[in-house]
Amino acid sequence: MSGLKIKKGDKVEVLSGKYKGKQGKVLKSFPADGRIIIEGVNLVKRHSRPTQENPQGGIVTKEAPIDVSNVAVICDSCNNNVRVGYRLDADGSKRRICRKCGADLD
Repeated sequence: MSGLKIKKGDKVEVLSGKYKGKQGKVLKSFPADGRIIIEGVNLVKRHSRPTQENPQGGIVTKEAPIDVSNVAVICDSCNNNVRVGYRLDADGSKRRICRKCGADLD
């Protein structure tokens, strides 16, 4: 899977799974795997060894990747979760648009 319609910084809503209905900001995307990390969603606990940065060690809670097919972008204009489309500008650059209202998502 190459090229995601969802980018870092987008506000998204989870459509299925344990975190269905939760909204958050995309922290990181992995286009090769088709997965993204969303702030406060899909939390997992990891045991960490004591290191120089964290001398105590212990159990750390952090976000795990979620499949991109389980989320939808939220449009600022419509305030809804929407499908993403593309439009070519006059200068030939490609822009992401909302399929419902036609507003720019970038």
